[in-house]
Amino acid sequence: MERARGSGRAGRERRELILAEVRAGNGHVESLAERLDVSVATIRRDLRRLVEEGRITRTYGGAVASPRPLEFTLQEKELSYRRQKDAIARLAAGLVEDGEVIILDAGTTTGRLAWYLRERRNLTVVTNGLSALLALRDADGVEVVVLGGQLRHLNQALIGGLAEANLRQVTADRVFLGADGLSPDRGLNCPTLAQATLKGLMLHRARQAFVIADHSKLASWRFPYVTPLDRPWTLITDDQVTEDLVRPYRRGGVEVMLAEVGDREAGR
Repeated sequence: MERARGSGRAGRERRELILAEVRAGNGHVESLAERLDVSVATIRRDLRRLVEEGRITRTYGGAVASPRPLEFTLQEKELSYRRQKDAIARLAAGLVEDGEVIILDAGTTTGRLAWYLRERRNLTVVTNGLSALLALRDADGVEVVVLGGQLRHLNQALIGGLAEANLRQVTADRVFLGADGLSPDRGLNCPTLAQATLKGLMLHRARQAFVIADHSKLASWRFPYVTPLDRPWTLITDDQVTEDLVRPYRRGGVEVMLAEVGDREAGR
């Protein structure tokens, strides 16, 4: 079974078997490796993936099932898939032209995108994310419009009625949405209804819409709220994604852009 690498169909099936074992109380790393006939290193990679998806909690020497979906803080998210997020942000920044008005969602990848826009001229960035605001605080050529609203501390996003009301006054050239999870059929997966609502408004306030998400988000769906992607949009992800994951998006008419990461072993 070791021959089946971690990100294809065989890897997903193996992680489901691991999850079933963990829920049954058999979450020790060595026992899982022996039971599934794979290396300890493979089990540890799979456990990391299941942790990122909020499905388990790591313990010393193994894992236990999560009692509820876990949402990571912005600082924790910044430690995951850093090279992939940086490559995606660079590719997305190359699409933005001076003189445009763009909307940036809150998040780690959108924060990196903002950082790559610091040297632009006559650019307007409308955002609800503190990471984007901080990245652009010294960018003299970029006008930053903060939507306002209630600060959600966990992901450092401004949400709520004030943000929504201000956003309705904006018509932008492009919008870049982040993702906690993504499905070709359902859309964006969100931890709260307020986030799902605001993302939905952002989606329809620009001429072109983009979702920027590293490959791990394309196989993640753990929260109860949804933003339907009910208009033409483009997915920007990294080149470590498998064809199995991107095929359903392309079949649905979504343009998929792959950012080149380089070292394919670089993950967390």
